[in-house]
Amino acid sequence: MRAYFEYRHLVTFADTNLVGNVYFTNYLSWQGTCRERFLAEKAPKTVARMDGDLALVTSSCSCEFFSELFAFDTVSVRMSLVGIDFSQITMGFEYYRITDGPARLVARGEQTVSCTLRAEDGLTPVEVPGELRTALDAYAPEPQVPRRPRPEALPR
Repeated sequence: MRAYFEYRHLVTFADTNLVGNVYFTNYLSWQGTCRERFLAEKAPKTVARMDGDLALVTSSCSCEFFSELFAFDTVSVRMSLVGIDFSQITMGFEYYRITDGPARLVARGEQTVSCTLRAEDGLTPVEVPGELRTALDAYAPEPQVPRRPRPEALPR
């Protein structure tokens, strides 16, 4: 099972549209809330640097919907690391309805963030800060171990 950072949210009427289901933009908002809670809990020194020269800029985000959520549902937003490439971090998000019964996947999304330094002439890409990289490593996909063929599957 893949490790994830979890944010739980109780859906309110403020999250829904006229039809009564959760308005689609709220899923993206919950991605941001999950990411910010992760930063506050797991990378506080990185957050402190954001008052200075460091900026984390969202360069892309997406969400694919499978089922609806309604007022008073509880949703578990689960963030995991997809990958890191020098200055860019890609995180995956899975949304589970956990109101009652087994957790049910209702949506899946992804977000890419660029680490940059603020300068007078604009933003410059910078390597992902060490504290943040270490915090994210706990939510990285497990390395794939090559499977050894079963003896009966070996050629004779």
